Amino acid sequence: MSENVVHLHKHTDTPAAVDTAPTVLTVVPDAPPARPVPLWVRSGRAVKTAVTHERTRSAGRAVVRHSLYTFNGGRIAARRAWDGRTGSRYERMIRAAEAAGNLEAAEEWEERLQRFRAARHHRRMDLLHSPVDAAKGVAVGAGMSVGVLVALGVVLAFSTGQPGDVITPLAATIDFIALLIRIVQVVWGPAVTIGPFLALLALWSVGRKQHAAPQWALPANVRSGEGEPITPSIVVKALRDLGVPALARAIKEMGDAGASMLGPITIAGCGVEVDVTLPSGVSTNEVQAKRRKLAENLTRHEHEVFITIPQAARTVRLWIADSGALDEPIGPSPLVTDETMTADYKKGKAPWGQDLRGDAAALSLYQRHLLITGLSNQGKTVALRSLALWLSLDKSVQFLMGDLKGVGDWAMFDGLATTLIQGPTDEHVIQVTEMVESAVDEMNRRIQAPPGTTFPPLIVLVDEAQVAFMCPAKDEDKRPYGGSKANSRYFMAVRKIHNQGRAVNVLMWQGTQDPTNENLPKLVREGAHTRASLALGTESQARMALGDKAVDGGAAPNLLRPGLDRGTLVVASDGITIPAGQSSITVRTHYIDDDAAKAITDRAKALRDGVTTLHAIDRGEERDPLADIAAVIGDAPRVRTKDVLARLATRNPGAYDEWSFIDLKRVLDDAGAEPYKSDGVMVVSRDRVARALANRDTEGSASAE
Repeated sequence: MSENVVHLHKHTDTPAAVDTAPTVLTVVPDAPPARPVPLWVRSGRAVKTAVTHERTRSAGRAVVRHSLYTFNGGRIAARRAWDGRTGSRYERMIRAAEAAGNLEAAEEWEERLQRFRAARHHRRMDLLHSPVDAAKGVAVGAGMSVGVLVALGVVLAFSTGQPGDVITPLAATIDFIALLIRIVQVVWGPAVTIGPFLALLALWSVGRKQHAAPQWALPANVRSGEGEPITPSIVVKALRDLGVPALARAIKEMGDAGASMLGPITIAGCGVEVDVTLPSGVSTNEVQAKRRKLAENLTRHEHEVFITIPQAARTVRLWIADSGALDEPIGPSPLVTDETMTADYKKGKAPWGQDLRGDAAALSLYQRHLLITGLSNQGKTVALRSLALWLSLDKSVQFLMGDLKGVGDWAMFDGLATTLIQGPTDEHVIQVTEMVESAVDEMNRRIQAPPGTTFPPLIVLVDEAQVAFMCPAKDEDKRPYGGSKANSRYFMAVRKIHNQGRAVNVLMWQGTQDPTNENLPKLVREGAHTRASLALGTESQARMALGDKAVDGGAAPNLLRPGLDRGTLVVASDGITIPAGQSSITVRTHYIDDDAAKAITDRAKALRDGVTTLHAIDRGEERDPLADIAAVIGDAPRVRTKDVLARLATRNPGAYDEWSFIDLKRVLDDAGAEPYKSDGVMVVSRDRVARALANRDTEGSASAE
């Protein structure tokens, strides 16, 4: 019993009464001492700590893993032995072929099964006669061996003169057999002891190679599966676990032969490609809708698996990248590495990049309108510019360019393009619209030319075209520059070029962000022959960018990763080689920086006589024809008269669109700079025009004085 402690409490109301207040004794018992924690509680805590420790869990996983390796290895070995001794393998193949609806394959496997059974029956019948045949063989062999040994002994005895040597070979053979028996007697005991352990080790090795253990028990590097090679069994398991009930049931009925759905797995660039013939009752869009789950089942990221629809019915084509391969950059553009490269607008193809198979992706630009879309900062301008850079190496190609971003991405085309307008304001949109309308006038002039007339390619390029479509400005007649109505000036100019331009080599190229009905009208989208898209946000935007057919066929720019897949395009065009049965192809474009682009345009300028680039469209001001002629001639020593007329019409359609050779000759004759023939064609001399201008200015100054 514990002791009590006595506490003295003095009850007082004021400090002064402390000495006289009665004292009250209060007995307060001691607090009971803390009880010791029972041993079983402490043991439980220790066990819990030990169980939750990482080393303990790792050890537990290792024990389970290696135990199941041995057990399941035995199952695998037994299954293989059973398959080798019976016709179960053939029966599985027959069921798989029947499930896939391939009756020819089923009949072929049935014939193989019959041949296997006939061969097995023949072997079993041979076993009935084998003991007698073996005994006869042993008797005959032994008799012949003894006879040979005795004959050898006779020869030996005759040679040595010792009669006892007759049995020497026979005795030596008997001694050798006795030695072998003694060796077997010595080795037999340890072999019987070690044999089971060797058998278990063999079964463990089989299970380990097949990873025959639960996923949670496998090592971390095996569980992750990163970089795991794609095999038929992996593809079949991925399809089985896709969450499509009809597909899972069909594969289950096929047994282990679900790989009969698969075509050959072939190496395709930085990945592999395989065609999967789906069983009856499973549609291709059910597999397409499960792209992310299929990729994860294949131990890949979503962007590393592409699903397309080939020509064969009920078939999907899977392209599966090597893990991490798509994050590696591709090589530089041939435009940068080959300084001797030139272009051919009609017969050539622009080197744009690489497809997913690693093959070069080249695009034909001949008589094809072009549209490139994508989210901001995904490489749209670089992809569009690389095509223009290649085409600039064909000196016959002319450019009218409008950059409605205006940050200098197209500045290297100054001195190469006939018109280059750069800026994001409404005034720049007005200038670009008038530039496109001047291309319409040129198109109409070409259409009215005599049949058989050939015309140089004229590329009308507008980058950030959504700025033009969304411009609210109106002209003096209240006609809007932007929008998609019948009175919209930019929209109607683009539509006219789309309708008739390709026949006379007047082509419209546009780059735009975020395709919607507001910033990229439907009629303009569908007027492009080549449609390409970088990463987009939604499937509806993908359909606007590429069209329903391409998206239904597997094109999915909305599944590209913004930022990470910069420069990767999904292209729908007959100008690029697309695998048979597909409606689009994915291209990883070459990156050409500004310095490399400037070097390419310098090479392109060296191929030409010189181009004077306009940075604004003139609007009906008082013209000086002779000065305009000098401006369009530029630095070239002489220019053909028809080229001078074309450049004047581009410079100021209102003033020179109706000009003919007679009008040009009249102005030059009056100034004393008459055109003349050179190599059989009429040309205008730069020096004559410059001298005429100088004389006119001198005479004007003298008259003023």
